[in-house]
Amino acid sequence: MRIFLTLMWAFLLSGCVCAQLASPEPPSAARPNEVSPTSVDHKAIDDAAMDHAAPATGKLSVAETLAVAHQKLEHGKAEEAIAMLERLRATAGESAQGVQHELGIAYYRTGKLLPAEQAFGRAMEEDPHDIESVQMRGLALYRLGRPAAAIPFLERVREWTPNANADANYVLGLCYLNSQRFEDARVAFANQFAVAPNSGSAYLLLGKMLMQANLPEAAAEAAKKALELNPKLALAHFMLGEFYLIKSDVEQAQREFEQEREINPANFAVYDRLGDVYIRSGKYQQAQEALAKAISLDTSSTGPFIQMGKVLLRRNAPQTSLLYLQHAEKMDPGNYMTHTLLGQAYRSLGREEDAKKEIETASKIHAANQLKLEPVK
Repeated sequence: MRIFLTLMWAFLLSGCVCAQLASPEPPSAARPNEVSPTSVDHKAIDDAAMDHAAPATGKLSVAETLAVAHQKLEHGKAEEAIAMLERLRATAGESAQGVQHELGIAYYRTGKLLPAEQAFGRAMEEDPHDIESVQMRGLALYRLGRPAAAIPFLERVREWTPNANADANYVLGLCYLNSQRFEDARVAFANQFAVAPNSGSAYLLLGKMLMQANLPEAAAEAAKKALELNPKLALAHFMLGEFYLIKSDVEQAQREFEQEREINPANFAVYDRLGDVYIRSGKYQQAQEALAKAISLDTSSTGPFIQMGKVLLRRNAPQTSLLYLQHAEKMDPGNYMTHTLLGQAYRSLGREEDAKKEIETASKIHAANQLKLEPVK
C-alpha cells in the first residue's frame, strides 16, 4: 500500500507526463487518505510519539528515531524529518539500517530528486531486495530526465511482482517510449489495461500514448496495425482522422472520420470532427448537421457549440450564432476563440461596442495564454 500511495503521489507532481517526449512525465502532497491538518494537533502527536519511543535514558535508538521521523513525514513535517534523519545518518553512520530508505522517501516528497536517487541507491546496497527503494529509484531517475536509466529498476520490480499496480506499468511504458522501444511500451500498456499484448486493442493503446507524446507518425502506424488485426475496432479510424488533420489532409481525415461514424455512431467527438472537416471544405450544410448531432449526444462540451457558431456565421446567420456562442462562453469564459467569434457576430449585427469588448477580451486571453507557454528562463 505504501508503494502505491507514494507512486500516486509521484503522478500528482509530474503533471503532463507524456509531454516529456517532448519531455514526458509522473510528484508531492499529502497521501490521499491523510487526515486534514486542521483536525489534528500534529505537535501533540509528535510529542506523544517521542514520549512513547524514548527509553528511560532519554536517548532514542535508531529504530525509534526512524519511527518518530516517519511520523513527522506522515504529518507534513518533511523538513523536520529530513533534519532528524540527516543527524541520525551523521551519528549512526551511512549504513544504519533503514536510514537511507527513509531519507530517500523524504527527499523525493520534497522534490529533492538527486539526493533521493542517491539515497535509494545506498538503501539498495544495504538490502538488494528492498522493492520500494528499487521502484522509487526508478521513479526518481525518470523524473530526473533519465528514463533509459530508470528502466532496469522498474523492470526488476515487475519481475518481482508480476501483478504490480497499473501505474508502475504506465511509468515503465513511458520510459520505453522515451527510449524509442515501442514494442516494449505496447506490452507495458497492455499489462496496465489488461488486454492481450498482440491484440488490436494493445496497438490502439500504444497509438494513443504515442499521440499524447507528440509522435503522430508512430501513432498512425500503430492505429493502422490495430485495424489490420481488428477492422471494426472503435477509435482506430478516429485516431487516423486526427493524424490526417494534423497533416492538413482534410479529404483523408474526412474519410477516416466517416468510417469511424459507421463503427461508432454514438461517439459525439466523431460528429464534432466531421463538423470541423466539413467547415474546412466549405460544406456548411453538412457541417451544421454533423454539429447538431454532436450537441445532441453531448451538451457538456464547448467545442461543438463554438463550431456551430462559426458555421452559422459563415451561413450569414449571426443572430442564431449568438445563441450557441453565448452558451459556449458561459461554459468556458476563458476560450479566446469564443470571444473572437462573438466579436464577429456582434459586428455583423451592427453592435460595435459589444464587438469591440469581445475582441479586446479575446486578445487579453490569447496574450495571457502565450505568456504561459513561454519557456522558463
